[in-house]
Amino acid sequence: MTTVAATTIKARQRPGDRIFSSATLIAGSLILAVLAAVAIFLLVESLPAFVADPAEFSGDTTNFWSYVGPLIFGTIYAAILALIMAVPVAIGIALFISHFAPRRLAQGLGYLIDLLAAVPSVVFGLWGIGVLAPLVQPFYTNLVDWFGWFAPFAGPVSGTGRTIFTVAIVLAVMILPIITAICREIFLQTPLLHEEAALALGATRWEMIRMAVLPFGLPGIISASMLGLGRALGETMAVAMVLSPSREVIFQLLTSQNSNTIASNIALNFPEANGVGVNILLATGLMLFVVTLIVNMLARAIINSRKAFSGAN
Repeated sequence: MTTVAATTIKARQRPGDRIFSSATLIAGSLILAVLAAVAIFLLVESLPAFVADPAEFSGDTTNFWSYVGPLIFGTIYAAILALIMAVPVAIGIALFISHFAPRRLAQGLGYLIDLLAAVPSVVFGLWGIGVLAPLVQPFYTNLVDWFGWFAPFAGPVSGTGRTIFTVAIVLAVMILPIITAICREIFLQTPLLHEEAALALGATRWEMIRMAVLPFGLPGIISASMLGLGRALGETMAVAMVLSPSREVIFQLLTSQNSNTIASNIALNFPEANGVGVNILLATGLMLFVVTLIVNMLARAIINSRKAFSGAN
């Protein structure tokens, strides 16, 4: 009986439904095909770099892994610093827009946040090198005086302000609109009954947000943070314009020499690369591809575990 009913429903499916279903299937398959094509291209082009002669590497590096290691470190280091600075501010802005600001003010702030996300990265780079770096450089001296005992804030201080800490601030501003916009929409989806129940029990507005809004929006906050982290990991022009790169693993945040990022290194060296040098840069791109994939997999695992934990409760 069930088989006959299913066959009847399938036979009565309208042509528009079949076209839409086929279009969505093609679109989903296209995404997977493009991703697979990019991965295969990077892998094939990277093979010569893994067995390249030591003479092909500039500086003190003798193999690919010693070449790409500081780049991976610099990429992750700058992105994590940016994420640490951006996420609390983004959550605060999103909560203000969704639960505290008057409607007209909230709409205006929402438009400004969306507009900030549309600013090109080269503009952020110009702002970072022309405005932010000279502005924060005197403050870096105070940070060394106050927190010089802590290794990342040890000197010497850069005289130009073009440090990885400045880059992290620029990246934080760049990813702030993405995280804020997603968190805002998630907070607005909080069930009204949950909020009213918390307030009815005598909770203050902050207690209501802490008990009802933030737990409900936690998976969305994680997703937004990982999306912002992915943007920070792959950012090129702003980093290339602000950073004073070095091919070493450097933990200090305020020095004039800093660990470069993969994307910035590719942008700076690709125009002059030739032969195996191109393969080496593409191999570093493959490493960035792998790092981004791992980050997204970890985010998905965290979100799924959170959903499973909530379902168990």
